[in-house]
Formats: sequence, structure tokens, C-alpha cells
Amino acid sequence: MAKQQDVGGSDGHSGSGTTDERAIDGDVDARLALAQDPATPQMTLFDLASDRSAAVRKAVASRADAPAQALRPLTRDPDRGVREAVARNPSASIANLVRLVKDADRWVRWAVAGNPACDESVRRVMSEAADKELRGLLAESRELEPELAARLVEDVSPEVRERLATHTRDPDVITALLADRTARVRKGLARNPRTTAEQRSALAQDPVVDVRVALVGAVELDDADLARLVDDRSVQVRLALAKSEVVPEHVRQALRRDPDEMVASAARDVRPESARPSAVRAPRIGHRPSGSGRRRPGGAAR
Repeated sequence: MAKQQDVGGSDGHSGSGTTDERAIDGDVDARLALAQDPATPQMTLFDLASDRSAAVRKAVASRADAPAQALRPLTRDPDRGVREAVARNPSASIANLVRLVKDADRWVRWAVAGNPACDESVRRVMSEAADKELRGLLAESRELEPELAARLVEDVSPEVRERLATHTRDPDVITALLADRTARVRKGLARNPRTTAEQRSALAQDPVVDVRVALVGAVELDDADLARLVDDRSVQVRLALAKSEVVPEHVRQALRRDPDEMVASAARDVRPESARPSAVRAPRIGHRPSGSGRRRPGGAAR
């Protein structure tokens, strides 16, 4: 606290205060260095938060120890990079995050979605946003509350529901999405390793080819489902099964005799012990999951 008093004091006794004042009045490099210096007093950060250089203001916005009062005006900064830095700052206040999740710039809004400081109040605002991508990022959140997940089950955007289907850990949400009439949503569910054996069996009989293709390429299936899929009417499904690295050897042998040469050839060429990434193994009933898939980046990476 002594440093903060020295910086703003009128007695001029502190040498560090004089140094800060000179740096603030100096060139942009000196001011940037001051903004990045962990030893810079918080009172000085207030001054730097209104610096004429966006680079300096961004440096303040990025500091985890920056006071919330110093960050507040930066949430309305004319420079997008500055606002985005506040949106990413894990020390940003909830009020600042709520303000930024309504920002006119999509990159700023999306940055809030990845901030670990987000709480239910911020996620609630996200769920009500007109930005489809923002709601999609919310759908992928591990901390998603059941109430908000239930709201996203009814989301107007199939893409949002698909992303929820792919990432949800909520059994009730999985059950609800299994009845979704949009194929891409069920396709997302087919890639979710947290489905039960009964749900995977239902997906294995889905009338849409893309759903069955996604299923055989993403998770392990019971023998009864595999036996049905080996004789699937779609070459695409059998081909996906032939290329899977997690199917049992007896299934692979059956596919090597497939009437379609492309399927038979793929079954012969696959090497289960190869270095290529394998499909996610779904948990069996009565077994604990071995792990969860990594989160997919949001639409910004598309």
C-alpha cells in the first residue's frame, strides 16, 4: 500500500514515484515496460489504463493483478485487442465479463467463453445471446449447469445442439438429444463416448447413414451392433467400420470378404497397432470412463 500512496501522493518523497512519473511521461517503450513490470504499483496501473498507446493499455488489461476498477474502463476501449485482453483475464470481475459477453465484436465475446472466471451468471447471459457461435461455445462447457443445458437442448440452431450432443456429460441431455429430429445432432451424439450401450445400439440403427458412419468411427460397439453393421446396407458405413482401428479381429475378417472391393481392401489395409490416432473408446456399462476427449476449438478455428 505504501507504494500506491507514494505514486499518487503530493509530497514527492518517494524515488519510485518519481521514476514512475518519468516513465509515464516517457516514450511508449518505457510506458509499456512499466505496464508489464510486476513491481509497478497498482495506482500507476490506473494511469497506464488510460494511456494513449493501445499496446500499453493492452498490457494493463492482461495483468492478473490489475484492479477491477482499472479494468472497467478498458472493457469499453476502442481497441478490440484491449477489450479481448480483459475478456481473457482470469482476474476480470464478473461485472466486466458480463459487459464483455455483450460486446459488439465477436472475438471479444468468444474470449469471454474461455475465461475460467466465468460463473453461472455469465453463462446465463451467453445462453441468451443472439450469437450462435457463443451459444455453441457454451454448449461445450464442462461447467454447464443442468438448467442451461436443458435450454440449449431446445436451441433454435442445430449446430448448437450438435455441439452440446458431442460434449455433454449429462445423461438426461443425452437422452433428450437422442430424440432430436435433426440428423447432425444425432451425429454429434454418436461421437460422444458417454452414451450408454443401449443408446449406442439405437444410434447403430439410425436411419441416417451419416449418423451410423460417425458412430462406427468414434466409439467401440457391442458385438450385436457390430454384427448388424457388418451387413449394413450402406457401403459408407461398412467402409467406416473397415477403417476403424478398434473393431475386433473377427469383424475385420468378415469385412475382408465384403462384396464391395473398396471395403474389403480397407479392411485388409488397416493395422490396429499402427501409430495413427485411434477412435475414442466408449465406456461400457459398469465401467468407469478412461478419460474424456479434448475440447474442440470454437468456430474461430474453423
